[in-house]
Amino acid sequence: MRAALAERGMDFEVQTHDCLSNCARPLSMAFTAPAKATYLFGDIAPETDLADTLAFAGLYADTPDGWIEDARPAGRLRFCLIGRVPA
Repeated sequence: MRAALAERGMDFEVQTHDCLSNCARPLSMAFTAPAKATYLFGDIAPETDLADTLAFAGLYADTPDGWIEDARPAGRLRFCLIGRVPA
């Protein structure tokens, strides 16, 4: 994921954590940034969801507050959304 984001010039910090308290839906992933909404996803398949994850990252980066009204460009990833928390 780090390499794919970097190749596209996306300035994201990727961190790994042992647990996001989402054991029933591994692999989990979250997007958060200062003054932006936070998104939590589960049931991510790294091999098949990479393109959709990158599409979501682009949507997220392009919004001033992180609030994405139309997530259809993120493909399957939008069905993996567990929660969205306002900034």
